[in-house]
Amino acid sequence: MHVQEWLDSVPAIAVYAVVALVIGLESLGIPLPGEIILVSAALLSSQHSGVNPVVLGACATAGAVVGDSIGYAIGRKGGRPLLAWLARKFPRHFSAGHVATAERSFEKWGMWAVFFGRFVALLRIFAGPLAGVLHMPYWKFLIANVLGGICWAGGTTAVIYYVGIVAEDWLKRFSYVGLAVAVLIGLASMLIIRRKARKAQPDQREAEPVGAGD
Repeated sequence: MHVQEWLDSVPAIAVYAVVALVIGLESLGIPLPGEIILVSAALLSSQHSGVNPVVLGACATAGAVVGDSIGYAIGRKGGRPLLAWLARKFPRHFSAGHVATAERSFEKWGMWAVFFGRFVALLRIFAGPLAGVLHMPYWKFLIANVLGGICWAGGTTAVIYYVGIVAEDWLKRFSYVGLAVAVLIGLASMLIIRRKARKAQPDQREAEPVGAGD
């Protein structure tokens, strides 16, 4: 079966549901590749006549906003013990260094940390629970959360959709190559993010004794 035919066989409702669910769980505080899923779905919408990019962007936005709000409520109720529990369950994402970095960002930037955190992999996971732990007023969190979700989800969907439209002829002629390139780009971006996170950990460990002495 040609790749295009296989893509056309994927039910649109399944694409919307997967995107909303994965982004919602990531926003709630579970480390999942929300951005990669959204980019893949937006690219799919440019090649799949049944997947509407507007509906896709709306589902991604809804997942982001709802997930962040649930994460906020959990963080508000769980407090610091919740961060300790997450550190045990997801040590690579919720290490003491990562939590400290995110917390400093929230204390310095407030609502802007929530808004721009939507565009940063690490803060995207932390935003909801950490805002709740730090008792940020919910109305401030909600405004930044909604605006950030719309800009991130809508903007990403629009950009990738139009890139897919422009590349449509190329993808039809070299469909398997195009699919392989898309997968490689996704894997490369994930590896780069992981490498940056690993480099940040030693810096945080070196900084901790200085802070402790103060």
